[in-house]
Amino acid sequence: MFELMLAAALAAAPTACNVKSPSHTVALVELFTSQGCSSCPPADRWLSQLAVSAQTQRIVPLSLHVGYWDYIGWKDPFAQRAFNERQRWLAGLARNATVYTPGVFVGNAEMRDWRSRSAFEAAVKSINATPARARIELGAVVAGDQVETRISAQADASDARLFVALVANGLQTAVKAGENSGETLRNDHVVRTWSGPLALNAGNLKWSLPAGLTARDARVVAFVQRTGSGEVLQAISLPLACTPA
Repeated sequence: MFELMLAAALAAAPTACNVKSPSHTVALVELFTSQGCSSCPPADRWLSQLAVSAQTQRIVPLSLHVGYWDYIGWKDPFAQRAFNERQRWLAGLARNATVYTPGVFVGNAEMRDWRSRSAFEAAVKSINATPARARIELGAVVAGDQVETRISAQADASDARLFVALVANGLQTAVKAGENSGETLRNDHVVRTWSGPLALNAGNLKWSLPAGLTARDARVVAFVQRTGSGEVLQAISLPLACTPA
């Protein structure tokens, strides 16, 4: 049944609903942030300015909300424990015992000078100049509030694993406590559902859209990463707006 639904979707919009990764490496950009952190909104706005639709062959941005600041007064509604653990893992690879927000990683490398446009562009350009060491093909279908994805991935490293995320744009939150009390925060590229690390042959995944989220404001992201070195071998994204509602 899923294959028939996917075929119908691809017939309606073949280039939008089934994407293949390019021959070069797309840069995965991860922002670790928190609504309970007063220094995070500028970083959130910076990430929002990364226009994915115009740069799908260059970058895949993710906003991963951590919960380790929840205790100071505001519980971030988008925080997941998995993101706390992921940031600690990435920091550990760099032999850094400290995690903080906002924290930016481009590929698997921490980037403290992310505010510098030239430094950021240089980092992305360097990654884009690297031949991809993994191939990913991603398709998706939305039926009501259900999302089904089909992923095919290959890589040249034995410790390569697949990560898949449902990402939302245009989220607004009226913060009523903590360091950002009284502010209405807008967040884009927010990871709402996270699966991984998975085997490369994980196949189909099924999710429910979070309450209030429509396909128009969501996309699926898939990337392949080595669990030993943390090297990101490839990343792609697919907008769900192309799929039948």
